[in-house]
Formats: sequence, C-alpha cells, structure tokens
Amino acid sequence: VCTGGAGYDAINVAHCTEAGILIANQAGLNAEAVAEHALAMMLCLTKQIAQVNMALRRDPELDRFNFRNNDIFGKTLGIVGLGQIGLEMAKRARGFDMKVVYYSRTRKPDLEERYGLVFADPPTVLSTADFISLHVPLTPETRHFISEREIRMMKPTAILINMARGPVVDSKALYTALSERWIRAAALDVTDPEPISPDDPLLTLDNIIITPHIGSASIASRREMCLVAARNLVAGLK
Repeated sequence: VCTGGAGYDAINVAHCTEAGILIANQAGLNAEAVAEHALAMMLCLTKQIAQVNMALRRDPELDRFNFRNNDIFGKTLGIVGLGQIGLEMAKRARGFDMKVVYYSRTRKPDLEERYGLVFADPPTVLSTADFISLHVPLTPETRHFISEREIRMMKPTAILINMARGPVVDSKALYTALSERWIRAAALDVTDPEPISPDDPLLTLDNIIITPHIGSASIASRREMCLVAARNLVAGLK
C-alpha cells in the first residue's frame, strides 16, 4: 500500500502489519509545495486579497480607502511541527525578516543555529506568535491539539494556519473563536470531516480561507508523487 504523501493516518497500520502488508509513504517529497501554499494563504489573509477581490466584484466602485491590511515582515511565525514542511516554511519566513519560534517533539539545535530558529514550549509559541502554522502528523496525541484552551492563548490579532490534518484543530472551537473574534483569522487546507460539509458553519465566516487539501497540488510535486508511489510499489514487489 503506497500513499501519495507523508501522512498515513488513513491506513490502519496495525491491521496491515498483522496481515503482512507493506506500507510506503513519501515523507518530505511535497514539502516545498505545501510550505508555499501555507505562505500564500498567510499573505492572502494578511493583505485581505480574497475579501477585497469579492467586494470589488460586488461593487466595482468600492472605496479602496475603507480597506486596511497588515504586513508579515518583522512579525513572529510560530511553527508547530518542524518536519520537512515546517522547515521549508521557516526558511521562507526568514525571507520576510520574520522571527521564527517553533515547537517539535524533538528539538533541533543544528537547525536553530543554521536558520536562527527559537525553540519554545507550545504555550509560548501560541501566545507570542502573530501567525501559527501547524505541520504535525495526526496521532492520538495531536488530535484536537488546537482547541478552545489553546486558541485562547493566542493573540487577538493572530492568524492560524492548518496544513496538517483536519482533526488537529477542534473545528467547533475554531468556529466559535472566529465568529466571536478571539483571533483575527484562520486558513485551512484540511478540514474535519474532509471533504468539508456544504452546511459547515465555517463556510459562513468572512475571516477564514479554506482550500480542499491542495497544498501539494503543484504540477511538479504531483508528478513526482506519482512516480515515487510507482517506485515504492516496484521496490515492495522486489
């Protein structure tokens, strides 16, 4: 059984192992594409690009001076999960002169020194970052890693980005937080459930961007993912 990406939470690994079925994934193969997607959504929300675009379509004569956006340069990016994708996100953030704080199960002093990263515990990351980007696998420990308690730790101006798996964020708590403006905005490339239900209340909010799990959907990334899946199949058979 070969997955097209790094995550294998959709596969019952224990049952496959018991049955003698091999499993192969592709850790880090789509890291650049996913990190770029996360950065794009972060910029889109900060600059209100989607909101202004839709407002202009409704009213071509809208007053442009009614819109106020923000900057990402000089701000703090908090990364939860410094795997391949998290690292690519950190490298890109440095190009915007952002300070990067991170939490990961394993501290990585060599990367801290090379890229100027700061390690901190989850409460510190959540409470100090202007942007929080999630890049952890879905496990029993990370399910609802972000819920009401964690969202209330964040700045009221914070923007949450989830590129991991939908259940990493408690969607009901996120809806309440966004509708009551505990935080500024959120961007999701993954949802719970997935695909998102057409009547999900998150879709009614104007301070959230949702994409249908397309972070790795660049032409080059998808092509390589298909090729590696095929190579993994051949390797398994051999």
